[in-house]
Amino acid sequence: MDTPLHTTTAFTLGPLAISWTVVTTWGVMAVLVLACLWATRRLKDDPGPAQAVLELIVETLDSEIRGTVPGDPARFRTLIGTLLLVVLAANWASLVPGVEPPTAHLETDAALAFIVFAAGIGWGIRAQGFGGWLASFARPSWVMIPLNLVEQITRHFSLMVRLFGNVMSGVFVVGIVLSLAGLLVPIPLMALDLLTGAVQAYIFATLALVFIGSAVTGEGGEPASKEPA
Repeated sequence: MDTPLHTTTAFTLGPLAISWTVVTTWGVMAVLVLACLWATRRLKDDPGPAQAVLELIVETLDSEIRGTVPGDPARFRTLIGTLLLVVLAANWASLVPGVEPPTAHLETDAALAFIVFAAGIGWGIRAQGFGGWLASFARPSWVMIPLNLVEQITRHFSLMVRLFGNVMSGVFVVGIVLSLAGLLVPIPLMALDLLTGAVQAYIFATLALVFIGSAVTGEGGEPASKEPA
């Protein structure tokens, strides 16, 4: 990979060139779908060990959501949970020999950040109404409108850059050490890279929740009156 913006074409669909980054992302999505179907195929009222772990994960996720956004956490569970799993699986794709994690490419991180950006707008309008959402940019004073607009862009840009920088740095370090020291020496660094990937997935999902929550509450910390329970 020559630059963060460089991609290698895997194949073309008519005029569209499909890069290996996109193919890897599709593979990650397919694995997650199959894993979720397998994990939820036989849910019972009396859960076994695997189901108990799944329920603990869901309860932990709901607790995080409830602590950030007032109301029913189920509203945001699917989006935040999906972002967490996708980013985690994408970060860990480097476990497969010869595969670069999709999140080591700016276009993947930009797409994820755009999803968070669009979700914040959608939930903000749903919670406050279109007029109320626009009015939130004038808080605490109309003088703050330009700064609030810029903040909306810069914080999602930083969400993209943070994920890209941390994942890319791990790929570079492991690759350099592997080329210099052989196969076995980089194993501790790979383990550290996996830990970093998990932490970055958690941070990305948490920040996404905070950004969407601020749109829902109108930046003021109080739930909007139109927000459904």
